[in-house]
Amino acid sequence: MIKKINKNTEFLHFEQLSEEWWQENGKFKILHTINPLRIKYIKKNITVKKSPKFINPFKNLEILDLGCGGGLICEPLARLEAKVTGIDFINENIKAAKIHANKSNLNIKYLLQDLNSINLKKKYDLILMLEVIEHLDNWDVLIRNSIKNLKPNGKLIISTINRNFLSRVFAIYISERILNIIPQNTHKYDKLIKPQELEDVLNKNKMKVTDITGLFFNPITRDWLLKKNKTRINYFCTAEKIN
Repeated sequence: MIKKINKNTEFLHFEQLSEEWWQENGKFKILHTINPLRIKYIKKNITVKKSPKFINPFKNLEILDLGCGGGLICEPLARLEAKVTGIDFINENIKAAKIHANKSNLNIKYLLQDLNSINLKKKYDLILMLEVIEHLDNWDVLIRNSIKNLKPNGKLIISTINRNFLSRVFAIYISERILNIIPQNTHKYDKLIKPQELEDVLNKNKMKVTDITGLFFNPITRDWLLKKNKTRINYFCTAEKIN
């Protein structure tokens, strides 16, 4: 039995922030800032090697974004001609996503579903879980259940936070309590996930990990960078379905 999301903590926290999604200098400013790097990482890991540069790897790609929030990653993917479906468990998030997509004249399918019990018949080329699994009690079950919605050789891309002393200090204490670049109580240290733990779960579910890359903040230049050897705090992971 999958444990239900605690609506007194995680649910209410994000529900209260739902109106902030599209305020670029609001509570989700950091997501707006790193969005170009998210797209860059996704593009790199879905592009077929040696394919011509003029080919758009997103065109007609069927993408499922789990924990889509207000649609911050769905919209740029739709602009790149992908066929995007976003799912979130908070009604206010889905409402905000639909309103903004309509204003932007973008065709994105948004669904309200509990991430613990997703019910979809469709299969996708790519499934995204970006800054999502560290908020769930049963993230391993979400991964196992979502894989059935991947096409053969389909890819799963996850971004999350490592669990160690550095992440406790920088991702939680400094980011949430000193710099206030992330709303307080967004992350709970015990829910953070080490790359090896994530890789073990993916391997058990017949997914081959093809890339792990860190998302690194340079405090001097105040830039976010993708670095292979900087996975001690934020990181991306790409895995491919083994047929």
